[in-house]
Amino acid sequence: MSDTHLTAPTRHVDVDGDRFAYRRWGKADSGQPPLLFFQHFRGGMDHWDPLMTDGLAAGREVILYNYRGSASSSGTPRNTIEDMADDAAKVIAALGLSQVDVVGFSLGGMVAQEFTRRHPDRVRRLMLLGTQPRGGNPDPDPKIFEVAPRPIPTVDDFLFLFFGPSEAAKQAGRAFWDRRHQRVDQDPPSSPELMMGQIEANTAFVTPLDPERPFAHLAEITQPTLIVNGVNDVMIATINSWHMVQNIPNAQLIVYPDAGHGAQFQYPERFLKHALQFLED
Repeated sequence: MSDTHLTAPTRHVDVDGDRFAYRRWGKADSGQPPLLFFQHFRGGMDHWDPLMTDGLAAGREVILYNYRGSASSSGTPRNTIEDMADDAAKVIAALGLSQVDVVGFSLGGMVAQEFTRRHPDRVRRLMLLGTQPRGGNPDPDPKIFEVAPRPIPTVDDFLFLFFGPSEAAKQAGRAFWDRRHQRVDQDPPSSPELMMGQIEANTAFVTPLDPERPFAHLAEITQPTLIVNGVNDVMIATINSWHMVQNIPNAQLIVYPDAGHGAQFQYPERFLKHALQFLED
């Protein structure tokens, strides 16, 4: 029986003396590069949506992994996006892969951008979800500074942070919450040290490389790029997605209605159709 999001075993690969946890499953003989996932602030392998990962795995391999020091990965958490991106390149090499497609969500989208800029030969196609460019202004709802750092987020915290304000959006959020808790052997929660390191990395990332041309560096990302967000992202203002599509040469943008930061989780079937069309085009 083939593995799924709920059954794929947690494996480890050694990189520079630390063990990176990963799960890998899907159609290995597809002729397509595996799809590597970069997760959000404090998130791990069990924060992805099984509808999304299994739907994508039907036509290719998918690889989920935890950053250094995150959940079931060992080591000291990184405090720069650049180091996290370079770690990813080493993980790819350790897994014997030469090229991948990449999907990055939120902080993971920042890592995905730097991974693509610093290791362009490793990336064929790029998906950026609910994220921002270096030098962007996240302009978050002030409430996130109360909600996002809570040691054990509740379903109501996730609804506020990730989903739209309507009752239909909240119902979709609760359905996602149920799906993401279906796996029995879930990762341990990430540590306070990881949270602090990622806050430091995110804070540095909002400083532009060139204040006069804050998004000029995005021209270095020449791979086909799909950008997805909700119309009202309270974590990272949706305008940042517009900045990216204006400055990444081969990019397209989809904005979902009545949705927030986790638009792909609110509309999983719709997102899956868009993602598959993009990856197979």
